[in-house]
Amino acid sequence: MSREKLVVMAERTIAHNKAGTVHLTESITTIPASNYFDPERWQREVDMIFKRVPLLLAMTAEIKEVNTYKAIDVVGMPVLISRGADGIARAFVNMCSHRGAQLVDPGVGTARRFACPYHNWTYNQEGDLVGIFKQDDFGQLDTSCLGLTQLPIAERAGLIWVTLSPDSKLDFDAFFAGYDEMLEFCDFASMNHFGTRILAGPNWKISFDGYVDFYHLPILHKNTFGPDMSPDALFHRVGPHQRVTGPRGNWAKLEGRPTSEWPESVLTGGVWSVFPHGSIAGFEIEGHKIYQVARVFPGATADESVTYLDFISTAPKTDEFIAAANKQIAFLENVVRDEDYATGLKIQRTVK
Repeated sequence: MSREKLVVMAERTIAHNKAGTVHLTESITTIPASNYFDPERWQREVDMIFKRVPLLLAMTAEIKEVNTYKAIDVVGMPVLISRGADGIARAFVNMCSHRGAQLVDPGVGTARRFACPYHNWTYNQEGDLVGIFKQDDFGQLDTSCLGLTQLPIAERAGLIWVTLSPDSKLDFDAFFAGYDEMLEFCDFASMNHFGTRILAGPNWKISFDGYVDFYHLPILHKNTFGPDMSPDALFHRVGPHQRVTGPRGNWAKLEGRPTSEWPESVLTGGVWSVFPHGSIAGFEIEGHKIYQVARVFPGATADESVTYLDFISTAPKTDEFIAAANKQIAFLENVVRDEDYATGLKIQRTVK
C-alpha cells in the first residue's frame, strides 16, 4: 500500500511536469511577519509543539550497535537515547535521579553503564539504578523507583523519534499517518553514519522554510547548486507531514514503463519534511545516495535556532568514500550556513 502511495505521488508529479504546471492555492496566502519573532508565540510553539509531539532526534545508523548511545539537548531538556543488549532503543531524561546531574555530555558513544559524574550513582542501558556509592549509608532504598525517567520513543524506517513529555499518551501510529511506511523504502536502517554538523540560525521557522522552499533555489544558490535548478514544487501532504517534489528531474525516466518497474530510488526522490522540524534530502555521489537529515530546533530566544545536519549513506565506510562524503558534507554545510542561514539571519533583523 505504501508503494502505491509513492506511485500516486509520482504520477501526480509527472502529470504536472507534462503540463508545465504546479498546484496552486485558490487565493493568495499571507503570513504575519510577527509569526517569526513574537516571543509569546514562540513560547507557545515550544510548549505546545516541541514539548508535546514526537521529535526526530536520532538515526538508527548513529546507535546501530548494542550498548551505544546518543545524548542531545532539546529545547532545554537533556535527552539520552541508548540501545540495550536486547537491541531495543530507549530514551530517558539525561539526569541522575539523585541530584539531577547530567550523566553524559552531548554526543554519541559506547557504554554498558552510565555513571553519574557527581556521586557515581550508576544506571544500566535499560535505565535501571544498579549501583549507589556507599549504599549502606542510605538505609533501605527501593532502587526500583529510582531509575532514569523514561521518555516515549519509536524507531521506524531507520529513524528515531522521542517525545519530551514522559506522560505523553500521543499515539505514534496516528502521528506518522503512514509516512513512516513510505520512508521505509528509503532504506535508512541499513545505512552508515558519515558525520554531524551543528549550525546556529535565525528563528526556527525561518530556518526550516528554506528546506521546503524550492522557489529560492535558482536565485540564492545560483553559484552553488546552479541557476538551472527548478523553482517549482509540489507538496504531498501525509498527516502533519509533507513531501516536496519538483516536476523536473528523474520523473521523466518513469514514463512508458509499467509502474511495477518504477525504481524506488526515483519514487523516493524529493524532500521528505517531518513535522515539526525535520527535512531529509538525498544527493548522488560516487554511485551512492547520501542523505542530509536536518533537524531544526528553537534556540534560547525567538530569534535563534539550532540545526543538526546528519549525513547517512548506503555506501560502505571505505577511505575513498569517506573522503568523497566529507567533501559533499562540507559543500552542503557551506550552502546552509553561508547562503540559507546568512540570508535568514538578515531576514530576522529586517522583519521586526
